[in-house]
Amino acid sequence: MAQIPDWAESIVVDKRGRMFATAYYTGRVYRIDAPGSAPVPITGNIGANGGIVVGGDGRLLVGTGNDLAHSLTGDAFPLSKLLQVDPESGAVSTYASGLGGIDGVALAPDGTVYTTTLGGRNIGRVTPDGRADPAWARVPQANGIAVSPDGEQIYVVQTTVAPGLYRIPVGDPAHPQRWISAGLSDVLALPDGLTLDGRGRPLVATHAAGQIWRVEGGSLCTVASGMHLSTQITYGQGERGFSAGRFYRAGVDGKIYEIPAGAEPEQPR
Repeated sequence: MAQIPDWAESIVVDKRGRMFATAYYTGRVYRIDAPGSAPVPITGNIGANGGIVVGGDGRLLVGTGNDLAHSLTGDAFPLSKLLQVDPESGAVSTYASGLGGIDGVALAPDGTVYTTTLGGRNIGRVTPDGRADPAWARVPQANGIAVSPDGEQIYVVQTTVAPGLYRIPVGDPAHPQRWISAGLSDVLALPDGLTLDGRGRPLVATHAAGQIWRVEGGSLCTVASGMHLSTQITYGQGERGFSAGRFYRAGVDGKIYEIPAGAEPEQPR
């Protein structure tokens, strides 16, 4: 469907059905206007190797510092930035600084941004006016992150040691709750990216197991398999391009393709 010439770390679709991807090694942001279109780099190397979301004004928010050095030191030395990128011109500015090496990025309905640092414990929080708290909450080996539709819960993937999914009450960040644990057979699955479906259910891309999991009735159920080294999953938006209800995967191979098993034709996002 599409392929960027790099490790595709994260993907997101805007309201016009355009997909944007971050490139792990070259630190670029790519735009893909529709399935089958050639990816176009809209920035040079700006260190955009982390998560990406679309802000309320249509501009992109992109994480930096998603590398081994920043992952190991991000909790103690939160020096990474959340960048703002204009999807048309590629103009870049700093939205917030003073965060740990940014892997996952999630946007709440009120405009608050939450971040994770793989290899660390701290969950960062950036208020709509750009104020950053690098240690708003703590979850071990945090990776993918998403916000519940009502904005009251933050979902966070724990990737290694004891893979599973946490919930953090926005009103009580000091007490994250381990919600669902992966089974013993999935201890090496390396769950990675996280998104929500139209019913607010978390879906998780697994890096090593090659599966997509969805939370159903308090358990992790396999939606699709055979997609090793997946990094992120997302739903389309709008009526054209990467359209609403369709489900997409990105991975280390740079390939981005649709996963029909995750589609929601009757519940477009």
